[in-house]
Amino acid sequence: MKILTAPKYAGKGMSDMLQRLWIQFQRKRNIIGYTEIAVGILFAYVLLMYSIPDKMYVESGEQPSYEFGVPITGTVVKSAEVFAGRQTVQKDAIHVTPQTQAVPSSQTGTYQVLCRLFGTIPIKRIDVQEVNKKQLLAAGTNIGIYVKNAQIMIIGTGEVTDASGAKSEPAKNVVQSGDYILAVNGKKVRSKEQLVKAISFCEGKKICLELLRDREKIEVSIRPVRSKEGTYQIGVWVRDDIAGVGTLTYVTDEKKFGALGHGVTDADVGSLIHMEKGSIYETTILEIRKGQRGQPGEMSGMINYNDDYKLGTVEENTNVGIYGTLMNMPKELKGVEALPVTYKEGIKKGKARIISSVEGSRKEYEIEIEHTDYHSEGNNKGIQFQVTDERLLEDTGGIIQGMSGSPIIQNGCVIGAVTHVFISDSTQGYGIFIENMLEH
Repeated sequence: MKILTAPKYAGKGMSDMLQRLWIQFQRKRNIIGYTEIAVGILFAYVLLMYSIPDKMYVESGEQPSYEFGVPITGTVVKSAEVFAGRQTVQKDAIHVTPQTQAVPSSQTGTYQVLCRLFGTIPIKRIDVQEVNKKQLLAAGTNIGIYVKNAQIMIIGTGEVTDASGAKSEPAKNVVQSGDYILAVNGKKVRSKEQLVKAISFCEGKKICLELLRDREKIEVSIRPVRSKEGTYQIGVWVRDDIAGVGTLTYVTDEKKFGALGHGVTDADVGSLIHMEKGSIYETTILEIRKGQRGQPGEMSGMINYNDDYKLGTVEENTNVGIYGTLMNMPKELKGVEALPVTYKEGIKKGKARIISSVEGSRKEYEIEIEHTDYHSEGNNKGIQFQVTDERLLEDTGGIIQGMSGSPIIQNGCVIGAVTHVFISDSTQGYGIFIENMLEH
């Protein structure tokens, strides 16, 4: 039998090829390894930057020293009015070494702290705002809210049926939900009644609507339709006021109040209401609908608009709450003592409490703070928490609509207010830092 063998050069060629493949594999593995290292470093850097706030607060006369669980030190690099030249060193804490004299407690200043990783590598600057010590009366009482729009808001369009039974939609593709009607044929209108009256005088001729859309004024033309009722209509749904139930967050020594922690928005459009005026009233909670997974709960109340029940006037409607002046102190708050304020850098993970009146009287309920987002200055979701109080879970299922504004207390200090509930889990919610409300 003849045995066939591979030529010598074949084995050598195979060896060279395997060697080349091995070298290429090693190179690719090195590249992948370097990429993984680079991605890891980038991720660590982003995580480090995220763990350090852009802005912080310190009370007048206090030495700034904040723990973030990050091995960094900080030095004042820009200062107009800061503290005496002292240095505080704590494990995993920022410490400052100001070079200027202390300022009186009646004054406030701003400065920057340069953060260095391991005390050597500059990584970030923090804007530090010095503030006077502040105390707030943590309210937690239910309030009825009434807000009058500064202009008439368009909610949507609809059909108009004329005398013959024919249907048309004259405003379709002409106006948009969220538009504000400023004038009809050059004449200003401020209420639904004025709008209806202006349209009724058109006698079937085209009218010119002046609208405010996305902060820009525009003009559009619509020909009204004579309805089967004999009135001229343009087929728009409008709203010129809004009312609801919420929670009073705090009252200051000057009888200024803050509530909700978010703005009064239109439920259909979702945009912030352009407010002309507003008031808050005593309210009676009539019904509580318990929250379920995928469906937040809600409390419904009766608002008495009699002046005897009026608590105060709303002067501002902002993305971080409504604010105004209190005329009459709610009965539940008489005798309640004010609490000091703690800013976001002083908030700790763990136990805290919210104050709410969902059961008809002002009570405290236990929660667990799970996360704080130092970079949430522009919104109202800086505090994430879990409801742990069995009473509240039994009565409401957790956080429900109407509890917005309930103050959050930790270690005897006001740290924020409830603003949102997780739709998927009503036992979890968000809160706003108290300084975001105070800075509105």
